[in-house]
Amino acid sequence: MSVLFVTHPQFLEHETGIGHPERPARLAAVEDGVRQSGLGDDLVRGAAEPATTADLERVHTPTYIGALERFCHSGGGRLDADTAAVPASWDAALRAAGAGLTAIEALRRGEADAAFCAVRPPGHHALPAQAMGFCLFNNVAVAAAALADQGERVLVVDYDAHHGNGTQDAFYDDPRVTYVSFHEHPLYPGTGALLETGWGDGRGRTVNVPVPAGATGDVYRAAIDDVVAPLVDEIGVTWMLISAGFDGHRADPLTDLGLTSGDFADMTAELAALVPPGRRLAFLEGGYDLDALRDSTAAALGALAGARVHAEAPSAGGPGRDVVVAAGLAHRRAAAEDDAGGSLSGAPTIAPRWGLAAEDDG
Repeated sequence: MSVLFVTHPQFLEHETGIGHPERPARLAAVEDGVRQSGLGDDLVRGAAEPATTADLERVHTPTYIGALERFCHSGGGRLDADTAAVPASWDAALRAAGAGLTAIEALRRGEADAAFCAVRPPGHHALPAQAMGFCLFNNVAVAAAALADQGERVLVVDYDAHHGNGTQDAFYDDPRVTYVSFHEHPLYPGTGALLETGWGDGRGRTVNVPVPAGATGDVYRAAIDDVVAPLVDEIGVTWMLISAGFDGHRADPLTDLGLTSGDFADMTAELAALVPPGRRLAFLEGGYDLDALRDSTAAALGALAGARVHAEAPSAGGPGRDVVVAAGLAHRRAAAEDDAGGSLSGAPTIAPRWGLAAEDDG
């Protein structure tokens, strides 16, 4: 099968500062992974088009969008302790948010069977009115919201080692988009508990699988079989979006999970198989060891193309199977309470608004 690889040179212009783990060299590692995947003619390259203001406003507030543009154009700087921008970051962020929309249009035209968006800055921590966690706009959420507006039933699966709090908050009360996150716990940003399962009309549409340090690929594969696959059937999912963060690799300097590139091959293949070709879209999120990022990118791209590129064997034997069971129970409880018109114990998890957007609001 063919894979559309969407990226843009502008992503290299987003500078985060000396020593920052989310650096331009990450995209060079991704390109090494493209070559390692051996896809050849099965890889179709595409250039990310910038998102429009209307595209962004499906997820982000007008106040935040305007404040971020002014901040970048005035010279940039630190948005918080982890997140930085320079003048070129504005165009990079627009194209990162637009990459998924570019891919969706190409997939609808039949140009490929799946797509991988190699973008910077990443997106899944970006809240509707706040940048955080290296992220400016929420790239996967912008794509998911556009698909939802087109009547699609969207599932976002996030296997980045950090919980995608921004994606969760964007759809926490929205039944059109289901969000599943596998993430290390405890770890930044501190959200993603089992009982965070949605709110209002979105009850039961958020599923968190907070695994302990040392969790291995067999735990993730069990979660796909026991939690994700039943959700696909239950909801009638028509599009699969993957937040492909490779920082769960055992070599990553920011996390303590036990995954290998072989696990990313298996997970990506199993997730892609849950929906028809042409409706599979992955976004680069984290991954900060460059060799691991190279190998994991090759593995994920190969999986999207229907091949297995295993630079490393899949892992097994780590802790976390009990969390998979608990996540399934939490979802079933939430779904049952929703059917009965009850209320969930999981309250909304929107982070405090501080920094750029709060300052702009006065």
